[in-house]
Amino acid sequence: MSKIYGENHRDLQNRFDTIRLADRVEELVVRPELSSDQKSFIESRDMFFLTTVDHRGYPTCSYKGGVPGFVKAPDSKTIIFPSYNGNGMFLSMGNIMTSQKVGLLFIDFETPHRVRVHGLASIEKDDRKLAEFAGAELLVRVAVTETFINCPRYVHKYQRIETSKYAPEAGCPAPPAPQWKRIDAIQNALPEREKKLAEELGGAITFQEYAALVARREG
Repeated sequence: MSKIYGENHRDLQNRFDTIRLADRVEELVVRPELSSDQKSFIESRDMFFLTTVDHRGYPTCSYKGGVPGFVKAPDSKTIIFPSYNGNGMFLSMGNIMTSQKVGLLFIDFETPHRVRVHGLASIEKDDRKLAEFAGAELLVRVAVTETFINCPRYVHKYQRIETSKYAPEAGCPAPPAPQWKRIDAIQNALPEREKKLAEELGGAITFQEYAALVARREG
């Protein structure tokens, strides 16, 4: 009896005569925990995609990036990753507090290779490991429920050029403040601790000026 396929999956598999194949793939690659190779692969990544579900039932897909190793897999059933300073919306974090179910997709665009993970996520207010993750405001702990590799056939090959200057890194100075926080339209909405950022970065700018910075890779 399959654990991952529902009625609609079966209808499509029947339509394309892939029920036997789908069952064999599930048998061969779907596992309840991370293998040692998967743990090493995840901890070598500098980015991944995170899916969460909001209070309305909408899935939210987010890109999460950092320096290589910013995601930890301390054991075969656990993944830990940081939440960095962002735009103040806390969409992914708020969703996790609404529904614990998450999906994570780790990709190596150079090899290529990819690993998918399903799990139940939680956020502890004062996580004891928070100080071990440079720049983290919160830590997310994922209890792994399913993991499986995917065929890399349609993963386009890209070469990694450089690490974002905004990615926090242990033992290094704090990353610079983002240029978008200079935009004039948001100045009176910034948290009190960030009210002087625009002045420190050279003054407020319009959205169009910010777009020009992004186009020049200065954003």
